[in-house]
Amino acid sequence: MNLKHLLFIFSFVMISTLISCEEETFIPKPRGYFTIPFPEKEYQQFSLPGYPYTFEFPTYATIEKDSMFFEKKAENPWWININFPELGGKIFISYKIISPSQPLSKLLEDTYQMSYYHTKKADFINDSVFHLKNNVHGLCYDVGGNAASAFQFYATDSIHHFLRGALYFDTTPNADSLKPVNQFLRNDIQHLIQTLNWTR
Repeated sequence: MNLKHLLFIFSFVMISTLISCEEETFIPKPRGYFTIPFPEKEYQQFSLPGYPYTFEFPTYATIEKDSMFFEKKAENPWWININFPELGGKIFISYKIISPSQPLSKLLEDTYQMSYYHTKKADFINDSVFHLKNNVHGLCYDVGGNAASAFQFYATDSIHHFLRGALYFDTTPNADSLKPVNQFLRNDIQHLIQTLNWTR
């Protein structure tokens, strides 16, 4: 074996050693979320005897009567939950009668306090006023970030009726993973508000 051949082998071994000693660069993969298959938009009427309100809600939702609200007994029989079992979400609907002992100003203040309670974990809260021709007026709260409830609203005729709704999920709030579901159900809540009518 000649000197030229030995130099070639030595050079090859040195280069191989240097290449193998280089640090591997670790590139983390971005976090991925499951793709959620959303059902087709289709609505049905909620209209039960004795209830002071009606509205349209999705066919992929179910309604149950709510007897408890945050571990407190519902104050009347017209509180309901709209469940979205395939999406893990629920809209809590509470209804109150405006009265001298429970004036509109107090109900508005209570709603404000409950909605802005979520500012602790919210990136922002946007509110938007609505006035509909069927004597339904109110406010929507769009809550950004990892808040417990991303969308809330109240509707009233300012004289007799006061209805409040809040969307919650059966999971730890995560704005990124819940964003498509929040948007999907936000459209359903807006449809509910637009079709809301008082029956008394």
